[in-house]
Amino acid sequence: MMNILLTGATGYLGSHLAGAFVAAGNRVVVLKRQDSDLSRLIDILSGLTFYNLEQGGVATAFHDERIDIVVHTAACYGRSGESPGEVFAANTAWPLQLLEAAAAAGTPLFINTDTSLDRFLNPYALTKKQFRDWGCYFAGKERIRFVNILLEHFYGPGDTESKFVSQVIRRCLREEPEMQLTAGIQRRDFIFIDDVVAAYLLLVQHALANGPAFQEYGLGSGTDIAIRDLVKMIKSLTGSEISLNFGAMPLRQNEMLESLADTNALRSIGWQPQVPLNDGLAQTIELEKRLMERKKT
Repeated sequence: MMNILLTGATGYLGSHLAGAFVAAGNRVVVLKRQDSDLSRLIDILSGLTFYNLEQGGVATAFHDERIDIVVHTAACYGRSGESPGEVFAANTAWPLQLLEAAAAAGTPLFINTDTSLDRFLNPYALTKKQFRDWGCYFAGKERIRFVNILLEHFYGPGDTESKFVSQVIRRCLREEPEMQLTAGIQRRDFIFIDDVVAAYLLLVQHALANGPAFQEYGLGSGTDIAIRDLVKMIKSLTGSEISLNFGAMPLRQNEMLESLADTNALRSIGWQPQVPLNDGLAQTIELEKRLMERKKT
């Protein structure tokens, strides 16, 4: 059994990791805000130990607990009008405090959730890359082992509508008349949530005992698809009649036209994705249909 300190546990990825860590017999310590919504964790609350950030959660957790691993998934995407300074505070300054506390406490491993996006695309990507650089610095000083995960676009049932796949699925299921889209020429690597969790579980075991102080892993399916083709696939799988208006919206400034995970490092330690895109979308759509039906009753 390991003591795992987890951030972002109330989010989509974090809640799935919390469930997997508990199921594997680990003790999970969760850093959260006092008013965090715990609904995603309702089935495993008894297996979690909580520390509130407003009450000195970071210092108290490392004082009270022997932490073997920090798994950091919390992030601010800047989608709610946060300023660049606020995004920096959430994605660089605060996790740096967490990293310092972990190193000072002698925690051997810090696993960080980074993004595959270009660092200059937006404040979220830039601040995530800045923290990754701090992790590299700490590892170089041999203060802690730092594993950086370059996470591609993950999806699955029950994710928030701020995520592209979930948004498209729900709009198709709601039978909206039309959807305004870019030309859809961007190519992206989409990975199902179960495959993401499997990679984290493997890295927790592997990186604790192996490898250099700084390690980096691309985490995606290893295959890409044009956004236009993805949206068409979702429309077909849902049986929707929605009108897809490709080209109605411009590409974002500094938009990456292709993002594809290099999964060689993960595959070399025994991981490979198990859920093809078509199957993962079908599973996601089926559960989204059930959730929508429940809301109607």
